[in-house]
Amino acid sequence: MGIYQGPGMSCAECLSSWTSGAEIANSILIRNFSRAEMGPPKVTKIAVQNLQFGMYVYQLDRPWLETPFVFQGFEISTQEQIQELERYCKEVYIRVDVSDLAGHDSPVPANARRREVSFFTDPQKKLEFELLKKANAPNRTTAKPCYRDQTTLEEEIATITETYEQGTRIIKTLMEDARFGRSLDIPGTKKAVGQMAESVIRNPDALMCFAQLKKKDEYTALHSLRVCILALAFGRHLGFDLEQLHVLGLGALLQDVGKMRIPNEILKKPEPLTEQEFTLMKSHVPRGVTILASTKSIPQGAIAIVERHHERCDGSGYMNGLRGDEIGMFGTIGGLVDRYDALTSDRPHQAAALAHITLRKLYEWRDKAFDKELVQQFIRCMGIYPIGSVVKLDTGEVGVVITTNRVRRLRPKVTLVLKPDHTPYAIPKTIDLMHQKSSGSHLAEIDQALEPYAYGIDPVTYLPLAIGL
Repeated sequence: MGIYQGPGMSCAECLSSWTSGAEIANSILIRNFSRAEMGPPKVTKIAVQNLQFGMYVYQLDRPWLETPFVFQGFEISTQEQIQELERYCKEVYIRVDVSDLAGHDSPVPANARRREVSFFTDPQKKLEFELLKKANAPNRTTAKPCYRDQTTLEEEIATITETYEQGTRIIKTLMEDARFGRSLDIPGTKKAVGQMAESVIRNPDALMCFAQLKKKDEYTALHSLRVCILALAFGRHLGFDLEQLHVLGLGALLQDVGKMRIPNEILKKPEPLTEQEFTLMKSHVPRGVTILASTKSIPQGAIAIVERHHERCDGSGYMNGLRGDEIGMFGTIGGLVDRYDALTSDRPHQAAALAHITLRKLYEWRDKAFDKELVQQFIRCMGIYPIGSVVKLDTGEVGVVITTNRVRRLRPKVTLVLKPDHTPYAIPKTIDLMHQKSSGSHLAEIDQALEPYAYGIDPVTYLPLAIGL
């Protein structure tokens, strides 16, 4: 069954459907809730060299997004965490009221027992996040799959090229059929989504490369395909199984099908919509639900994505002003990936924004537009410099990110296009910022992300070159 079971299902209930609910509940209740946060936090500043196991890191001396730490607040439980903090910070702020230093007069060995960490003041939120951690933990018997790449990027690109092209053909045909009221090829659509889901499980970076293919004149169709790919990659990151990915991907692919009943002059209008036009634009949601509801083979979880991808956590969305868990996890994911792709794409009324700036915007909107923890997980999934980002290294070289690093977000694999003097390389070369040869020479790092098409570089042009096709 799909992870989303009905209109009233909360994110916590969705998460608990992945695992053994009784086992998780029992294990959670005996953990950190005795350290529930009460009253204002008691914070003190400490030098990183003085950190100890059990200390709860509350704030850094630099933005969280500039570090490998996704979550704002964590308890130190490994020597690796201390080493990472030493790499990125000089001082941090710890919460003395929730730090657990009992029995820890000094840092304990790196193989010491790892403790579960609570990040929330609200017990319901605590439960949700513990469930989410449980679903992702690779060393837990009750966890859903924590995926490892099964193929290289090169291998997966060769395998998935035809699948992507088939998906493009199917979504274009489906949109056209929806526009003219013809029956939709749902079996073919499900097959294409299933093949993409299987590819994402093997290695998500291949389809994420294809997701960079963007054409203004085909925005709605290719946007739907990109949203599907983003949703699948995010679902993999969260540990969804194949069946759950099928439902998530199908709903994401179909969430804008109702736009085919909206006049083109509104869809492609270069100026801001009038209030009346925006009201008509919003009607694509119920129109899409109506189109799909007549097709009995569409899972309810997929229809829920279509119905709720414009709802927002604070109730400011449409069509029903739902809030928080009323939206459900799939609806929230649908809205999150939809917004990300819209902001990073050229649209009739707005130019594309940089991917890392868009991620920062999403982070600023946490708990307003979208669930805080899903936003943070999405940032971890995408990396600070997503695939297709044009970046400048501190060597002066300019290139295109072709693969993200799922452990060190600031060190992706980059295809270098321009030399330090900004003249082109005769043959673009690829550098893995995580695995550079350290023979006393400088280890390159990303200095900054550049605007799309900076120096005339079209990222799409270099993605195939980077993988040898």
